[in-house]
Amino acid sequence: YGMRVGIWRITESFRRHRIRPTMSISARVCETRPRVAQAALDAGWEFMAHTYVQMPIHQVEDQRAMIRQSVDVLRGFTGRTPTGWLGPGRGQTPATLEYVAEAGFKWVGDWMMDEQPFDGQTKHGPILSIPYSVELNDIQIMVSSLHESDGMLKRARDAFDTLYRESKHGVRILSFGVHPYISGAAHRISYFDAMLAYMRRQPGVVFWLGETIHDWYRDATRTGA
Repeated sequence: YGMRVGIWRITESFRRHRIRPTMSISARVCETRPRVAQAALDAGWEFMAHTYVQMPIHQVEDQRAMIRQSVDVLRGFTGRTPTGWLGPGRGQTPATLEYVAEAGFKWVGDWMMDEQPFDGQTKHGPILSIPYSVELNDIQIMVSSLHESDGMLKRARDAFDTLYRESKHGVRILSFGVHPYISGAAHRISYFDAMLAYMRRQPGVVFWLGETIHDWYRDATRTGA
């Protein structure tokens, strides 16, 4: 349903509000649903690697090979090497971060903490954590907790208002996760659109790709800003 119907509603909503999101994508989608991947590419969305095939990462026999395969497929489809990584279910083993850094990724979304970027350390150098959210996520709100159709709108609005106030004292990042088969459903899409509209009309708010946040953070920390 998500790949046939929901994605097009999500795509239209982002287009209407002039927002280019970061899309976590299992690389195999580029092979099995190229029309969807091409639409995202044409719209300027960022492709964040999300393994080759969605499965618990501790069940992957050769993580290093899977990560390389994911990079190769995404690079072949988009013409660009992905810079961000998100594990399935934000899962990791003790070796995952090293493999991700070894493959050249600059940032990860696996850690739900701090509402600001921070560096993790690996043998291959630092890798930036860009905060993701498990509670501002339509799987948790709509599927696991069975909230009403406007549940994510209300929660995201409350979180936004808090971080917006706090941003007077320093940068804050509000992240949220949506899935086409959930937020793209007919009874939820209007609330998703309202959520984007609410954030969009507040002055001083920017919608940045993960790589943009990474580059801003690196520049700011080099200059001491």
